[in-house]
Amino acid sequence: MKTYTTDYTDTFITAADDTKVTCGTVPPSRGNKKTIAEMQYELLAQNPYKFSSDDVLFQVFADRNDLMEAEYELARKQFFSKGQPCFRASPLTKTYGFGVHYDKQGKIAIYGMETPDYEKFVADKQLKHVKAMKSSK
Repeated sequence: MKTYTTDYTDTFITAADDTKVTCGTVPPSRGNKKTIAEMQYELLAQNPYKFSSDDVLFQVFADRNDLMEAEYELARKQFFSKGQPCFRASPLTKTYGFGVHYDKQGKIAIYGMETPDYEKFVADKQLKHVKAMKSSK
């Protein structure tokens, strides 16, 4: 079974050109079930450079589907047996004004577009730069 990945190394995903915010914005709650954006934000804001992109995307999938930890190994293989959208398509980069930095090990952290760190990553010629997908065509 082929395995796909959403991981990058030494890369910075910039916020979408058409984002409606001017700074990194905490995703709002909607009802009693957390949104994908909220779940991604909480994992990354509390654990910078602890997880890879694949780790975060799978954990959100597992939590939303109430998977038991015993099911993770098989479920993760199945999840990545088909291509998954990477953080270029995440609501954090498209809507909420965050950039995503991938370090040399492929671990990620988020930075609001108003921060000095965001500007530093944008100016860093050693990094590969990728834009988040636009919300509209």
